Parts: sequence; structure tokens; C-alpha cells
Amino acid sequence: MKLLKRTSFVLVYSLLTIISSCKKQDSKADIIITNATIWTADSFTTAQAMAISSDTIAAIGTSKEIQKLHTKNTIVVDAKGKFLMPGFIDSHVHLMMGGNSLLNVSLRDVATPEEFTKRIADFAKTLSAGTWILEGNWDHTLWGGELPRKEWIDDFTKENPVVIYRLDGHMVLANSAALKYAGIDQNTADVANGEIVRDAKGFPTGILKSNAMNLVLDKIPPLTEHQKDNALKVATDYFLSHGVTSVHDVDSLKGLSAYQRALKKDELGIRIYAIDPLPRWKEAAQKNKHTDKWIKTGAVKGFVDGSLGSHTAAFKEGYSDKPNDKGFFITSKENLYQWISNADKENLQILVHAIGDNAIHELLNCYEKIIKENGFKDRRLRLEHAQHISSEDIERFAKLGVIASMQPYHAIDDGRWAEAYIGSERIKTTYAFNSLINANTKIVFGSDWPVAPGSPITGIYAAVTRRTLDGKNPDGWVPEQKITLEQALMAYTINGAFASFEENMKGSLTVGKLADFIILSDNPFEVDPSKLNQIEVLETYSGGKKVFEKKR
Repeated sequence: MKLLKRTSFVLVYSLLTIISSCKKQDSKADIIITNATIWTADSFTTAQAMAISSDTIAAIGTSKEIQKLHTKNTIVVDAKGKFLMPGFIDSHVHLMMGGNSLLNVSLRDVATPEEFTKRIADFAKTLSAGTWILEGNWDHTLWGGELPRKEWIDDFTKENPVVIYRLDGHMVLANSAALKYAGIDQNTADVANGEIVRDAKGFPTGILKSNAMNLVLDKIPPLTEHQKDNALKVATDYFLSHGVTSVHDVDSLKGLSAYQRALKKDELGIRIYAIDPLPRWKEAAQKNKHTDKWIKTGAVKGFVDGSLGSHTAAFKEGYSDKPNDKGFFITSKENLYQWISNADKENLQILVHAIGDNAIHELLNCYEKIIKENGFKDRRLRLEHAQHISSEDIERFAKLGVIASMQPYHAIDDGRWAEAYIGSERIKTTYAFNSLINANTKIVFGSDWPVAPGSPITGIYAAVTRRTLDGKNPDGWVPEQKITLEQALMAYTINGAFASFEENMKGSLTVGKLADFIILSDNPFEVDPSKLNQIEVLETYSGGKKVFEKKR
């Protein structure tokens, strides 16, 4: 695959810009990257070399032009012809949860109930009594769809409360120790917009869905400062190894203090947009907003519904496998409107999770209402996930200026079983990347880590090929929704910067922007799409400083 051609006017303009930028530099270059194939994500296609002064791009262009900025103190990095591009921006992560998951039991790839039990039992042996076992991120579809029960793990975790998430974050399994700690038993009342799954005798099985999860989640002791610092460290190392230099962190565990501590120690290796929960909009509005190079605040994120895999996403019509079940709203329409309206009046950026077609429709209605009531401004409203859109709502995103913040890995994961849940007609506009782009919607990509792997390379592969994880769709699941490589790269770079009001600071390799970039093992434009996921991140740079190098 070749780079998309630009018009001759743009190429001439770009070359003049390169030369002009080089001539304007009358100071030294601290670092020069040379002998590279540079994809800049801005107005020109490729360059060969880049000069960096302090943490900022000083010039970019041909090797000959950039060499003029060389001094005796300049460090020269030979890229050896490798592909260089802006650092990835992951527009939807749960940083503290993900870091904590790396320090807890991992169940993401467990394929049998027996292995599920064994991993938890083995992990429990390493812990002291009273230590909670958290995160997990299991997927019951991998062993046929049977939901786990507390009896699977109770005998091995008598002294350790267990609360482990299904990978989508909208269902947990709690063991008997955790249920007892939270005071949940057969007499516990049902929860609105949630479910306590019970056996035939009315006893809780340990599965709690949506709002019912809060019965136990609210009882879990908060992470200590030390635990937060450790979670941040391992999460940062993880993302840098995947070429991610910035994340939009949907923060429910109050990680900001850890980010600030790391920044004060000059140990913060990743740039973070820290996003507060929407119900805490007043608290978020009263904070001293950060807008520096490393930490940014000033946004809130809410929920409309749950997820497809847990049957908690809200649809207009029933699930195909459970016709009387349409999912449900986690947040009432009244609260959703009041919180969004109030947050908007405080000039907070608003991000809201909506997955089912009914949830998406109602959220777009809510956004339309506050735009009319609160007046025009540059809001950059975001709809997180936007997975199952009614065809009549696709055009509304661009008309309302709503950014579709999507996670392409979910498409190749859910694509294994989604049609059984919502039927052949509704999947036509499921993960509708191409339809949204054709309707002029701004799309940004992320991972939803730890719900899914935090690898943009894998996400790009998913968006371009839509090959499901089970190998059953070699030509792509709902192939008409595939997009081009360049569109996917833009969604992980400059579009991500736009989605946090930071496009003038990062997201492209442009003079004056931060020198956040990565070097890849292969040029993705020259790789067969089916092999895109085999590309490796060789080096990651934040502000011109190498922060990751793959061991060879």
C-alpha cells in the first residue's frame, strides 16, 4: 500500500514550509533524527529528517536541510531507514485500573472454568490474609457463555475478598468473602438499573451487573498512595512499549495525585488527560485546572448504558437471543441531562459512554438540547464507544459536532458473537467507522485498556482489516465498515490531540510541537494489511527523550 498522494500545490507549499522552517532556526539542534521515513500526520506526506530543540520539534524536512542545524554538541540518531511517526494517543483508557490489573490476577485469555479457578487459586496463595483480589477481566464467551459463580473460587479464597470484572467492566464476580463484607445476601433488595444474579433459591451467585456492582465496589478499600504509584509505573511502562505517548484517562480511582507526584519527581513518562466522573462535575469544576505539557484536567465522563456482552447495553428493540431484554440505562435521562447541562455551563468537556442504539440516540438528543439551551461554543462533545448506531443517527454526529471516540479492537473481539445478540440487520452499523467518516464525523481511537489490549498497532489492524479474533472473517467482519490505514493513523494521532483541545501542542510532527514520536520495525504503508499487527514499536520518544527501546 502506498502513501496517499496529495495535490501538487500542497507538496510545493509543504516544501516551502520545510525550507522556511529550517531557515528560521538560528540556534542549535540538540538532537537530529536522520535517515528516516517520516509520516508527519499533517499537510505533507513524508520527510527524511527532524531536528529537536529541548522537547520541541525545531525543523523537519530533507536530510540536507536539517543537517544545517548540526553543531558539535548535536546528538545524531540514525533511524536506518525505519518508519517514524507521531507518538500514539490512546483516547480512552483506565490508567489506574489497568496498572492495578497488571499487579493482580490476569484472566483475559482464560478459556475454561477450570483454568479460571486455578489462576485465582494460585494467585491467592501469594497473598496475605485480607488482601483483595481485583480486576481480572474475564470473558465467559471464551468457554461457551456460562457465567462464573462464587462456588468456583470460594474454597480457595476464604481469606481474600474477590471482586473481579468481566472484561467490559459492566459485570463483576464477587466471592462469598466479598459478598459478606458488603452485606449482600438473599435478603438484599434488587437494584434499579442493575442486577443481582440469583440462583433458583434466590441466593446471589456472585454475579453483579451495572449499578448492582456498586453494592460491593463502594466497600473496597481505596488504593494507597504507594499502590497508585506502582500502578502508574507499570501502566506507563506498558504504554510506552506500545508507542503510546499520551492517554485520555477515564479516572474513577482518583489517580491525579499519583500523576502529580510523578511529575514533581520528573518521573512522569506519559502525558495524561485526567477525566473525572460526570456525577462529580461540581468537584471537577472547582479544581485548579491543569493545562501543562504533561497533565491536563477539565473533563468529565458519564454513562448512559452498559455493554453488549453483559446484555446491559440499551437498545430500541430486544436482544435477538433474549427478545424481552432491551438492556437498560445506568443513568436516568433526568440525571444525565442535569449533569451534562451543569458541566457544560462550567465549561468542562463532556464525554459519555453510550453503546446500544437507544443509548446513543438519547445521548445525541441530550447533546442537541444543551447546545440549543447553553448556546454555541467549541465544546468538542464526545460520545464514547458509539458501537451500535441506528442508521438514522449516523449523520447527527457531524451535525452536532460530536466526536465519536471508538475502540477498534472491540470490533474484532465482539464480532465473534455479536450477531447472535443483535441480529444481522443491526450489525450493519456496528462499529461503523467508515459510515461515520463518510458523514464527516471526527473519529478518535483508543483501547479501553484494560478492557482490551492497549496496543494501537493492534487497533489499527482491527480498523483496517476487521478480521475477528477467531479467524472466521478473513475478508473482514462487516467489511464495508473497514477504513484506510491513513484514516486509522489519524484517529490515533492528530485526531486524538484534537479530542483533548491539544492539536496545537501534539498529534503531528510539526515545527513548534512536542517531539513525541516513535520508530516502527516496518513501514505500515508497505505491509500487507493482514500483517499490520506484526509491526513492532522499536523506540518511543517523549519530548525528544528516548523512554522505550525494544530489546533486540
